Amino acid sequence: MTKVKKFIHKIGTYSFLIKAIFTIIILLTTAVELNSMENKHSKSKKKYNRLIKEKSPYLLQHAQNPVDWYPWGEEAFEKARRENKPVFLSIGYSTCHWCHVMAHESFDDPEVAKRMNELFVCIKVDREERPDIDNVYMNVAQIMTGGGGWPLNIIMTPDKKPFFAGTYIPKESRYGRVGMMGLMMQVEELWTARRDEVNSQADMITNILGQLEQGEGGHELSQSLLQLTYRQLLDSFDKQYGGFGNAPKFPRPHNLFFLLRYWKRTGNKMSLQMVENTLDEMRRGGIYDHVGFGVHRYSTDERWLVPHFEKMLYDQALLALAYIEAYQATGHERHKKTAEEIFTYVLRDMTSKEGAFFTAEDADSEGEEGLFYLWHEDEIKKVLGKEEAAFISRVFNVEKAGNYIDSVERKKTAKNILHLKSSLSGIAKKEKISEKELVKRIEESRIKLFSFRKKRIHPYKDDKILTDWNGLMIAAFARGAQAFGNNEYKLAAKRASRFILKNLRKKNGRLLHRYRGGEAGIEATVDDYAFLIFGLIELYQAGYEASFLKNAMALQEDMNEYFWDDKKGGFFLTADDGEKLLLRPKEIYDGALPSGNSLAMSNLLRLARMTGNSSLETKAAKLGAAFSKKINKSPSAYTQLLSALDFAVGPSYEVVITGKAEDKQTKEMLESLEKNFLPNKVVIFKESSEKAQHIVKLAPFTKHYSGIDGKTTAYVCQNFSCSLPVTDKGKMLELLRK
Repeated sequence: MTKVKKFIHKIGTYSFLIKAIFTIIILLTTAVELNSMENKHSKSKKKYNRLIKEKSPYLLQHAQNPVDWYPWGEEAFEKARRENKPVFLSIGYSTCHWCHVMAHESFDDPEVAKRMNELFVCIKVDREERPDIDNVYMNVAQIMTGGGGWPLNIIMTPDKKPFFAGTYIPKESRYGRVGMMGLMMQVEELWTARRDEVNSQADMITNILGQLEQGEGGHELSQSLLQLTYRQLLDSFDKQYGGFGNAPKFPRPHNLFFLLRYWKRTGNKMSLQMVENTLDEMRRGGIYDHVGFGVHRYSTDERWLVPHFEKMLYDQALLALAYIEAYQATGHERHKKTAEEIFTYVLRDMTSKEGAFFTAEDADSEGEEGLFYLWHEDEIKKVLGKEEAAFISRVFNVEKAGNYIDSVERKKTAKNILHLKSSLSGIAKKEKISEKELVKRIEESRIKLFSFRKKRIHPYKDDKILTDWNGLMIAAFARGAQAFGNNEYKLAAKRASRFILKNLRKKNGRLLHRYRGGEAGIEATVDDYAFLIFGLIELYQAGYEASFLKNAMALQEDMNEYFWDDKKGGFFLTADDGEKLLLRPKEIYDGALPSGNSLAMSNLLRLARMTGNSSLETKAAKLGAAFSKKINKSPSAYTQLLSALDFAVGPSYEVVITGKAEDKQTKEMLESLEKNFLPNKVVIFKESSEKAQHIVKLAPFTKHYSGIDGKTTAYVCQNFSCSLPVTDKGKMLELLRK
């Protein structure tokens, strides 16, 4: 490692995270321009590189760069070998603010592009399209620099072995940060005069990466990890503003999922308090869009006030799930309302006409981050009138001088982020009106502000459809349908799932990862399988249509066959018949997204209990053991997986309901199971009709389950032990409370 660090120092790389130090106008191609580029570029006078043939909005944003970009593929690496050139790999995504900055300053610059084309074979990758490539080289960046982020820039040999890693790189060096022009001079000298040293260091980094990825298995996960995880979360909890750690502060919904389960298990009030405090502070803060709804990516400060303004589909899905579970656990209507608002945003702005869900909305519009979401005091007066504007300004803390601190210049502007400083009841008391009146006036003003804001230039929308992120959103809508009894949410989940199963599944049943412009492509990763299976399980529980459970089981079988590590356990990120990268990663860390392995453990346990297939339960135990040494070192980094452990160690419940779907008693029993917070349960519904055969094929153990005296009947089992069947809803719930 010492040699690696010395080598890195020679070529001027850095080990600190990006710090915003200057303002720059961002060139952002709009969705209309992208479509024009795709469809009409042959008639245009503009020059395009070969990225114009791609489907990725991110790659299309770079199709007019003077850099001679290649998409990832053998053509680029063959050219590098033939011409004896290093490869410059640049990874980002369409709504990435600093990706736009670097594109404008470096990749659009003719001087930079000329030198890049002379020195390198240049490859562009959309991390959302190719999470497997991103995973490999982000690990490289963390080894070499101690950090990471996007844009991610790697320089490597033609055989894909890296010898440089960095994030944002300006054109010229400044403030100790290497610039593209200086970097290329150093790389050219190394490549031409010291090739042996380059190859040696590239081999060393590759070997280190391989050793880290191999990992160490251990023993089965212990229940004691649950208490240790709670303590670690408590230690990092921000008691004043909610959330965990310091700025920048990320939502991390899987921490909240874990804490809710820990509260359910132990009755620990602080565990529930951490969840509610975090959800309430986020809902009040600027990270939440109070005018159009939905949640921004993260907060740049500890108060949830100043967000990074992009909106990602997965954040909407995971946070909606967190608010739903908090509502089920507490019955507090404010949590339900927030989840419903997030769903309103997704259905309005992030849903295709076919019913699938788009990927993201950019932070920037008109070359400025957050411009679409910010307000001048005079604008609010213009929209609402003097009296109501004064009221709304008090409620949402609007200042004449502005409350928005520019993340680049670190100073206040005349713009405002709408946010609340206390609960609605507290604001109502201060304003000397009822909470009902307060809510009514806020909503009336919100609608007017929303109508005004619609006329602004909207941030760019990344309209590609990803299987994994759609799986999470399907799960959220299905859970919302269960908890709120909302049929619209169930229909939204069904439409999206049917779109994915029809358009992103090959004839042999295998999944694809990305759909855009009428074309599906890119082999699916383990996340696509795990997240979609999760969504299908939730969708089955929302309406008990056996086809969704059948599809979940079929996908799980494919996942087990093509992704499972027979030697050490756990699932690889890529299939065994997929493209061979520098290495075959296996991810377990629950970061912005839960890992595929973490959700897979939960899926395996739930499917095992729903179908009676004990081999799936065995596989779940092996999965946990495969990563146990890593998890034991820092369990709070794996909270999604530890929620699965909470299910595994129990108490957990399997409930089989038999009866006629249209009967009032059947509906009441099923609804009571859906609306209560019972996270460690699975429910199978066996209809008293010919349809019963569909579920019997999937869950043979239900064959002999029948109603008592023609009544709807519940069979409740806890920790592999079954109680006598009951025909009363209250008695069923009593069994679940024991």
